[in-house]
Amino acid sequence: MKTRHEKNLSATLRVRSNSSGERYDPMIFGGFLEHFDTQIYGGVYEPGSPLADDDGFRLDVIDAIRELRTPIIRWPGGCFVDSYHWIKGVGPQREAYGEFRWGVMEPNTFGTHEFVEFCRRIGAEPYICFNGLASPQENLDWVLYCNATEGELAELRKANGHPESLNVRYWSVGNERSDRPYIDRVRETAQKMKDMDPELVIMCSGAHGGSHPVVNEYLFETAATHLDLISIHNYWLDRGKELLRYDYLTAIGKSEMPEKYISDCIKALQDKGQLSELSISFDEWNLRAWQHPGFPRNEVADYEAPETRSLVEQRVRENDLAEQYTMADALFSASFLNACLRHAKEVTMACIAPLVNTRGPLFVHPDGIVKRTHFHTMAMYANLLGSRVVPLEVSSPDLSIGNEHVVTLDAIATVDDRGEEWSIALLNRHPSEALECTLSLPSGELNGSFKATQLNGDSPEAYNSLEQPDRVVPRDIEVVFKNGVTSLPPHSLTIVKA
Repeated sequence: MKTRHEKNLSATLRVRSNSSGERYDPMIFGGFLEHFDTQIYGGVYEPGSPLADDDGFRLDVIDAIRELRTPIIRWPGGCFVDSYHWIKGVGPQREAYGEFRWGVMEPNTFGTHEFVEFCRRIGAEPYICFNGLASPQENLDWVLYCNATEGELAELRKANGHPESLNVRYWSVGNERSDRPYIDRVRETAQKMKDMDPELVIMCSGAHGGSHPVVNEYLFETAATHLDLISIHNYWLDRGKELLRYDYLTAIGKSEMPEKYISDCIKALQDKGQLSELSISFDEWNLRAWQHPGFPRNEVADYEAPETRSLVEQRVRENDLAEQYTMADALFSASFLNACLRHAKEVTMACIAPLVNTRGPLFVHPDGIVKRTHFHTMAMYANLLGSRVVPLEVSSPDLSIGNEHVVTLDAIATVDDRGEEWSIALLNRHPSEALECTLSLPSGELNGSFKATQLNGDSPEAYNSLEQPDRVVPRDIEVVFKNGVTSLPPHSLTIVKA
């Protein structure tokens, strides 16, 4: 892909003075873990590793995720849930089983209690996704097992060594299904859950994939009144039988698609009169779709068959190639979060999929971790932004990519609750040109030196790897504005404090 060369790039930003801003929900910085290759085993959980504690949790992973301030984690899938029965993953007597969706033997040593304990250690809320093919009663029993203080399932939990309620508040009824029998199960399950505990937060699959969300009419008609959120999913770079390679410009050209997808979903809710009742949980998102040629499947005859093993080994190898995760991933992730922040009233949760390994921001290997480029983006947003989003007027030149284009500058303005300290996130998407940026706050144009944190690389294709884990890292700098103008380096994210 080629970009038209442009010189003297300049953009202007102005924060409106008549708004105190919209408080956003930090749940948009959530994560997702699935029993898919090394996300769980060899990722967050590795009993016997010198880097794990006595319970098998990787301490280096826990420390890194705490840095992201991840507020919620969705588990156990994803496609995996279609073959998962929770009762087999609790108690002392657990057996490995053939997991047909991804074609592996599931050791079943990481279940409900291990997941909840992991969440508690990092300070996140556990968010459990039901098996959408299971009976409503099976899934209701899971809620009772987790939360009840008395009754048969509460006694079972106590017998398994957990006398106190696990207090799991967030639940999704199934994953990426839209057929009528599924929606009927959603309605029955959600209604009974609300009868059980009105404070439970319940969602289900509303739309996934495609260039725009298609929310099932039958869902709106029959089940929506029992839900709190609609779950939507998307990944914007395709996968293939063979690994597809994408350069920076092709990838960064997808940066405006999340905003359109969110806007289309909001319109669908508005058209059905549901916008005041339901908010959006974008609980699977990432630039790159997971690489899994030949899967998911509905059955596997032989888990050790050469063809099955070859496909599994291929996906493990290809998903974690370090050179895929460049500055494009960092800036796309910032663009996605900006889209959520601009729609803070409607988008109240988002979970990057996944959080660890595969396509996640944190790469975990037997000897340690590597923080990929988008890990640093997420850490910057979670730690540096103010609590309120304030409307921002932006005028920016286009970045032309073949016959398509995105704006060169994307930005978001936030302020603290007192309306005093500003945190402005500025993205220059151009691969090679600096961008002159004029910024005005309600108090006027900025002048002087301001503290900032900046993320960029020595090239737009820069990435972090085992050999160079710190090639792309954020730096604390001073940004100088003169008459409101500063220069943003190419392919960079800068968060300025003012």
